[in-house]
Amino acid sequence: MDENNDALAGATLQVKGTTQRTTTNSKGEFQLSSSQSALTVIVNYVGYDPAERTLISGKEAIIQLKQDAKSLSDVVVVGYGTTKKSDVTGAVASIGSKDFNQGAITSPLQQIAGKAAGVVITQTGSEPGSAPNIKIRGITSIQGNNNPLVVIDGVQGDVSFLNQIPPTEIQSIEVLKDASATAIYGSRGASGVLIVTMKKSRGGTSIEYNANSSIDVVTRQLEMLTAAEWSQQAAARGIPATSNFGADTDWFGLITRNGTTQNHTLTLGGSSDNFSYRASLGMVLQNGIVIHSDNQRFIGRIEATQKALDNKLAITMTLNGTNSQNNGSPGSIGRAAFTSNLISNAYISRPTDPVYRPDGSYFTDPNLFQPLNVLAAANNIIGESETNRLLGSMRINYKIISGLSAEVFGSWQKTNGTSGNYTPAVSTVAAAIDQKGYASVNNNNSDYKLMDFQLNYSKDFGDHHVDAAAVYEWQAQMDSGSGSAARGFVNDLATYNNLGLGDFSKVQAGDYSSYRNQRRTVSVLGRVNYSFKDRYLLTANFRRDGATVFGANHKWGNFPSASLAWKIDQEPFMKNLNIFTVLKLRGGFGITGNQQPLSVLQSLQIVQGSGTVYFAGNVQTNFRVTQNANVDLEWEQKKSTNIGLDFALLKGRLNGSFDIYKNVTDKLLYGYTVPQPPFPTGSIQANVGSIQGRGIEMALNYDLISNNSTRLTLGGNVTLMDSKVLNLSGSLNGVPLITNNVPYGGQNAYLVVGQAIGSIYILQHGGASANGTQIIVDQDKNGRIDAAATSPDRIFAGQTQPKYTFAFTPSFSYKNFDASILIRGSGGNKLFNALRSNLSFLENLGRSNLLKSAIDDNLFTSAYPLASDYWLEDGKFIRLENVNLGYRIPTTKSKHISSVRFSLTGQNLALITKYSGIDPEETGGDNGIYPRVRNIALGLNIILK
Repeated sequence: MDENNDALAGATLQVKGTTQRTTTNSKGEFQLSSSQSALTVIVNYVGYDPAERTLISGKEAIIQLKQDAKSLSDVVVVGYGTTKKSDVTGAVASIGSKDFNQGAITSPLQQIAGKAAGVVITQTGSEPGSAPNIKIRGITSIQGNNNPLVVIDGVQGDVSFLNQIPPTEIQSIEVLKDASATAIYGSRGASGVLIVTMKKSRGGTSIEYNANSSIDVVTRQLEMLTAAEWSQQAAARGIPATSNFGADTDWFGLITRNGTTQNHTLTLGGSSDNFSYRASLGMVLQNGIVIHSDNQRFIGRIEATQKALDNKLAITMTLNGTNSQNNGSPGSIGRAAFTSNLISNAYISRPTDPVYRPDGSYFTDPNLFQPLNVLAAANNIIGESETNRLLGSMRINYKIISGLSAEVFGSWQKTNGTSGNYTPAVSTVAAAIDQKGYASVNNNNSDYKLMDFQLNYSKDFGDHHVDAAAVYEWQAQMDSGSGSAARGFVNDLATYNNLGLGDFSKVQAGDYSSYRNQRRTVSVLGRVNYSFKDRYLLTANFRRDGATVFGANHKWGNFPSASLAWKIDQEPFMKNLNIFTVLKLRGGFGITGNQQPLSVLQSLQIVQGSGTVYFAGNVQTNFRVTQNANVDLEWEQKKSTNIGLDFALLKGRLNGSFDIYKNVTDKLLYGYTVPQPPFPTGSIQANVGSIQGRGIEMALNYDLISNNSTRLTLGGNVTLMDSKVLNLSGSLNGVPLITNNVPYGGQNAYLVVGQAIGSIYILQHGGASANGTQIIVDQDKNGRIDAAATSPDRIFAGQTQPKYTFAFTPSFSYKNFDASILIRGSGGNKLFNALRSNLSFLENLGRSNLLKSAIDDNLFTSAYPLASDYWLEDGKFIRLENVNLGYRIPTTKSKHISSVRFSLTGQNLALITKYSGIDPEETGGDNGIYPRVRNIALGLNIILK
């Protein structure tokens, strides 16, 4: 049996000193006959250390094997295949399930946060159903979303695809970082690739149950004026008494609560000589900290493999279904001058306002423009959605002859989503009162198909070894949907479930819509891995993609890559040094394309209706060109260079890697302003400009203590990175396309040639006048302040993107106890705290609440409240992200229980930062977010035989 007391089918037992041997059956059972009263056997099983045991005649024996730590990481999944870790020539990080972060995990991305250098995973807020953001080696496109491609057992999708699998069923995640590794995926690999391998049945039968349950609490909230402090300040500053209603209301407390998160997964697995299966049913249940916000996700998955024809033929089928139901918290409500989410509106609400009027209705101040009662909005606005996803795939692999195999793979994903929203007049939202309530229903569907045919060849020629693969791939994506809206409801009984109850005389343009978008990609690709004497390695890839979204002249793109590696530790001159067990130098270059920024039809001229005209006695519809054609619209291209070093010394106890990379993305896709004429309309999608990203990545692990009972490992990684805008101008058919200071990355952040991506270009605070008016420094000294994006009165004051990230990941085990910690952080960036600006000017005191810090700021007003560096803050932080404690109950004497483990996990336990807002990982300027929570979770894992 293995370390979890699971049966190991196919293990080999040989009687020492003889040729007598046997193998275990599907239940891990074996039998040996001998005339001797005792004999010694040697047990071997792939991936486990050999064991030698003495057996006594007539007595039952249980032999437990230990996993070979080296073998565990020996095989790495790469694009369209696997390779030995020692033979990897590109920048690839492999993270096994034993290294995952644990706890109340709602997304697989949380499991690998901090585990790989150059991979930045951030959780902006903890709204139920939301997922972390991920970037691999920074920003590679200014119009795309920079999310990596996700490949789960061969099925390709975007990051949301990860919500379709149970996190506890993941065996490993490989991160392909440089183009020499990602170019095999062509146009979909420009932002990196996550390859997810699901767990498979390992022999025998088993039943496994995983559960986590947590309490979620708010960690940070803004320090606002209390009712007494607000009243004191209002009286001192001459605020009319009619603005003070004498209540003492904690609006934040009214709309928040302690949240809960639960994860449950039940797994069944089994195998025989030719058939294996693994099935799981899981659910993630979240009750958010904002009242009436919650998410329930149910996941079912089954995978089965049948072998035949003397194991030459293997057929694997997978069926995956997900149902997600979400109640969202309103994200865009409030006064015209301050539109934000519920949390931000709770902060801005005056603490002296009562919740209810004497008649029991919700209170609002009639003297305010567009007042909002936050509790009324929280209790009465409905935002519900349900998404159903179904995925099926089949893989057929046939070994034609020794070293040559053919494979056919196909997958089909269908997604159907429905959302309904209803805002009644009782919510106190101004627009809902004016329109007597409004409702909307939206339906969104997607249909993604993928098929590929693959030939694989592997052969040794003396000191030479060759692995080759050739693939033809076809992908089709169809997205469609419709939306309807209505307003003017007599009552709120039907909410959004019967739009026909609305007042059709109030129909507005845009109340009814539909869409249908289709794109196809066809690809041919090949890869060759060559090694000489297992020392000198070469990997070469070539992929040719054709995509329907590009212009008629550039449908096809070519994406080559090559990488080399030198196993220095295998050289004869290294054999006697006994220093390095691994020393490998890597280098590679590759080109990947990107079609992600483009929607369908953007290369074509589009004509749409534009009003009507009375002509020849009839009303005629006018038409106009709304989109310019561009037959030369083509792929973005990212050119990536990487040099790396992998090493292990002290008999493997100290190991790590070091990488230096440079990425240049040119032919950037962006919407440029063009003159009229010669163009029919004023903008066009074109390929102009380039950006650059560079970085240094370091990862290190050291087994400080390693013996039979105790293991202490210190691990971590550091990434240093910078970026630069190289060019934003060019020409199209002789027409110059010139732009600069393109807004990017939040308020006061821009793309400026020669500066970092997301550079902050901002007006400079110069103090305050005697009456409390903010003074802005006149940089060009012309006597006036220009607030335009290209104003000479602005200064460069930092960047929105971090310059460094780091993680520290120590782990400890002693007999049946284990513990792990994740500490991570980043810095070198600035955050524009727009929420602080909105809550700090004293002129707003009569209309809203303010931060306590506003009193010390003593700023009454400003002509540029959201354009001054006074609200710019340092974004660096250190976060104690995850602490896990576990205990495994000994079960070696149990007939039916293989393993029982209890765990206690804390997430987001501590934060060190100078940032005064809610969370320094807020991106794009802090306008208010759903708060990040701290949770404490109890976990249970049981495996039955």
